[in-house]
Amino acid sequence: MKLSDEFLFMNYLLEKYATYKGMTAGEVLKEWDSHDITQKIYDCYWQYHTERIENAFIDIDSLLASGKHAW
Repeated sequence: MKLSDEFLFMNYLLEKYATYKGMTAGEVLKEWDSHDITQKIYDCYWQYHTERIENAFIDIDSLLASGKHAW
């Protein structure tokens, strides 16, 4: 079974964001799910994977704070 590029990047992003926040990946995923933004983050693959990872962090922080993208 081949995993999609989107799925692989989502896992990478989840781990990197968890490190950035000093949390576990499980804690981050629970937080994203509780704010109903996990799918929004997944859907941003085409933007997130072409930019600096810090740009994705800024956008995720904005989604958590306001429910809106930073851009």
